[in-house]
Amino acid sequence: METKSAVALLAALAQETRLSVFRLLVEQGPDGLPAGQIAERLDISPATLSFHLKELTHAGLTLSRQEGRFVIYSAHYEAMDGLLSFLTENCCAGSRCDATASACASSKR
Repeated sequence: METKSAVALLAALAQETRLSVFRLLVEQGPDGLPAGQIAERLDISPATLSFHLKELTHAGLTLSRQEGRFVIYSAHYEAMDGLLSFLTENCCAGSRCDATASACASSKR
């Protein structure tokens, strides 16, 4: 992943409502949720949710599909995985790390 792409993804997530929406969609798995259910679960007005879903979709973090009269949104796991890989690419000076950053810090001592 290029730095410019990572910055766009991080910028999309750097807002409380969008981060909440994305986390909810990650929890739901690939089936996703209709926009109305997202709005209900997070207590967000439909207009506000529409704006934030547009931003997440434009950044490539969410996918949408039409099912009847409903638009179903889901997390775009490939984009999320790419961002996580980018962020941890050089973790622990390139050596294998334990699951936590503190393990990396203590191994350098």
